Amino acid sequence: MDPLHLRSAGTSLVISFDSGEAEVIHWGTELGADLPDLAILTAAVPPSSIDVRVPAGLLPQASSAWRGRPALRGHRITDSGAGLDFSSRLRVTSVSTEGSCATIVQADGDTGLSVATSLALHAGGLLELRHTITNEGTTPFQVDELATVLPVAPDAVELLDLTGRWCRERHPQRRPIQQGTWVRTGRHGRTGHDSSLLFAAGTKGFGNRRGRVWATHLAWSGNHEQFADTIGDGRTMIGGSELLGPAEVILDPGANYTTPALFAAYSDRGLDGITEAFYSWFRSRPHHVLPAASTGLPAGKPRPVVLNVWEAVYFNHNLDILTELAESAADLGVERFVLDDGWFRGRRDDHAGLGDWYVDETLWPDGLAPLIDAVTSRGMEFGLWVEPEMVNLDSDIARAHPDWIVGPSAKAHKDGGRLPLEWRNQHVIDLVNPDAWQYIYDRIDALLSGNNISYLKWDQNRDLVEHGHAGAPSVHAQTLAAYRLFDELRKAHPGVEIESCSSGGARVDLGILERTDRIWASDCNDALERQAIQRWTGAVVPPELVGSHIGPTTSHTTARTHDLSFRAITALFGHFGMEWDVRSVQGKERDELRRVVGLYKEHRDLIHSGRRVHADVADDAFLLHGVVADGSIADSTTAALFAVVGTRTSAAEQPGRMGLPGLAPERNYRVEVLAPVQEDADYAHTFTQAQPPAWLAGGAVANGRFLAEVGLPMPVLNPEHALLLKATAL
Repeated sequence: MDPLHLRSAGTSLVISFDSGEAEVIHWGTELGADLPDLAILTAAVPPSSIDVRVPAGLLPQASSAWRGRPALRGHRITDSGAGLDFSSRLRVTSVSTEGSCATIVQADGDTGLSVATSLALHAGGLLELRHTITNEGTTPFQVDELATVLPVAPDAVELLDLTGRWCRERHPQRRPIQQGTWVRTGRHGRTGHDSSLLFAAGTKGFGNRRGRVWATHLAWSGNHEQFADTIGDGRTMIGGSELLGPAEVILDPGANYTTPALFAAYSDRGLDGITEAFYSWFRSRPHHVLPAASTGLPAGKPRPVVLNVWEAVYFNHNLDILTELAESAADLGVERFVLDDGWFRGRRDDHAGLGDWYVDETLWPDGLAPLIDAVTSRGMEFGLWVEPEMVNLDSDIARAHPDWIVGPSAKAHKDGGRLPLEWRNQHVIDLVNPDAWQYIYDRIDALLSGNNISYLKWDQNRDLVEHGHAGAPSVHAQTLAAYRLFDELRKAHPGVEIESCSSGGARVDLGILERTDRIWASDCNDALERQAIQRWTGAVVPPELVGSHIGPTTSHTTARTHDLSFRAITALFGHFGMEWDVRSVQGKERDELRRVVGLYKEHRDLIHSGRRVHADVADDAFLLHGVVADGSIADSTTAALFAVVGTRTSAAEQPGRMGLPGLAPERNYRVEVLAPVQEDADYAHTFTQAQPPAWLAGGAVANGRFLAEVGLPMPVLNPEHALLLKATAL
C-alpha cells in the first residue's frame, strides 16, 4: 500500500503502512511532492530486544512491542467477568483520501474492535486528528483511554507547556525532554486555570521566532491529559486524551466513541509559526466572528467596544445608576453594554439565586426592558450575564428539585445523598438529567426570546469535583450535555453571541470555542498580569476572540495601580472593552480614554485579521509584540502596530535597539508613536528623565529588513509602562 502524504503551508505528514499498521514516518518540514522508497528507513534491530522493528504507530500498541504509553486501554466485559481483550493487534483495513483529508481504518477481528482515524491538514498547516472506536464484538467493551499522538523529531529536546491559577492563567514553564513520560493531568471537570492551552516540543532554546517547534492542543472542555512520552530508543510522542472516569464509556455491541480532536502544528520559525497555523484555522471557519479578508468569506461585524458593569456596580443593581453608566459609556463610544451578576431572583450576593433564571421583580418591577431600552436607544447592544450550569442550595429550583444537583451518591440530596464540597457557595446542576437540561434550556431560551439581548456572558464558576449522575462518574456526559445546551440555544438564537467566562480563564479550549464567540481570558484586569496571560492565550486563540478590558486605576484583584496608557495599550491587543465605573473618568483622563476607544475602532480590523508577532528580546525586562497586516498594503495604510512594554526595572542602563519583526523586508515604513501622547494625563510617567532617542519626536523611516535586523533604539521606560508604535507602509 502506498504511503499517505499530506502537505500544506510548509508542513508534511507521511504515514507508512508497510508494517501492517499506520505508522507516522514524518510530521514536520515540507518534503516536496516526491517521496523515496520508504524501505530505506528500515532501522536496525538492537540486541536484547524484540526481533522485529517497532513502529511508532498512529495508535501505539503493546502488540507491536511499543514500550511507551499505549493509545488504547480498555477491556471486554462478559458474563464470566471483565479484563478480556485487553490488548489489540490493530491492522490497517482501508485508507481513503479526499484532498488534504484522510480516513484510516484499523481493526482486530480477534478482539472485535475497529478504530477509524480521521486526519485533516488544513490550509494554514494545522493538523486535526480524532479516533472513533467501534465495538464490533458481541459483548460490551469498556474504554479506559483512547489517546491521539504524533511523533516529534530527535532534535526536539525541550518541552514548553502552560500552567497557572485563578487570575494568573497560562504562564509558561520549560523542561528538558528526558526518558519517561511527562503528563499534564486536568481533573477539574472543566479545562482548568492550570490547563496547558499549548503543549510544545522544540529544538534547544526555541523562542518566539527561532527554532523548530511541534505543538498540540486537545479540544476538550472536560477532564483530560496531555503528555510527552519518550521510550528507551529516544523516540518521543506528544499528544493527549480525554481522561475518563471509571466505566464512563462502555460500548455496547455496535456502539462507538469518538475522541476529542487533537490539533497539531509544526513550525520552523519558532512559536509565532505555530500561532499562524492556529489563527489560519480559526479565521477560515464559516461562523468565525471576523473572518480575515483573504479567506473570501463574508466579513463579520467588527468586534464592538464593550463595557461590562461588574467592577462598576457589583451586585448593586439600580436602574438610575445603570442608566447613568449607559449614558457615560455611549459618550465614550462604547458599542456593547453588559449587565453582570445580580439581576435574577434572590441574588444580592453569591450565596443565593443561581438556578432561578427569572428577572427579580423587586429589583426590576418592569423587567429588564427599561434598562435595555436605555442601552439600545443610545446605539449600544445589550448583553447579560448567566451561569446556567450552576445552582445555589438557597434557590427555588434546588428546593423543588434536589435530585437535579450533581453528587457522588446514587441517592438524591433529599434522600440523604452526599454532595460535593461547595465552591463559591454553589453546586453543579445535572445536565445529564433530561428534565434538568430541559429546564435550563427553557429558561435561557425564554430570556432571549422575551428580551432584546444580543450577547450572553456565560459563566461557570467552579470545578466539577466528585461529579456524578445516578452514583456514577459523569464528567464526560456532562461536558457533552453542556455542549448540546450551547448548540441548541445558538440554533434557536443565531444572532446572539456567547462568551465563555469560567471564573475567568478556566474553560479556554477549542471545544468550547467551537460554540462560543469569545473567551474571557482571566478575571484579572491588572495590565501587568495581563501581559503574560494575553501573550500565551494568544499563542493559540486569535485576539478577536479574547476579551481584554481596561480595569480601574487600582486593580480589583491585585491592588496594583497603573496609568491609563499602560492599561489601554494592554487592552488594545484583544477584543477591547472596559470594566470600570466610567462615570468617574473626567477631564484629561476622559479625553485620553475617548481617544483610545477611537484608536481601537480605527485599527481593530488590523488587530483582528493580521499576523501576531513576538520579538525575541534579549533583556527580559521588556516585551515587544505586535500585529502585522497580511497581503498588499495601500500607501499610507497602517501596516503594523507594536507594543513595547517595560515589565520591571532592567539591569541595563538603557534598553538599546529592538527589532520590529514581521514587516516586508524590502518595503519602506514610517514608524511613529501612537500612545501615549503629550496631551495625555500620564504622558510624563511613561519615561524616565533620560534623553529620549531622536526618532521618537518625528518618526523613523527604514525598510522592513532593517527594522527587524537592526531595530530602533528605545526610550528608557519606567516599569509597568508601554509605548504603542505604528508602522505605515510608504
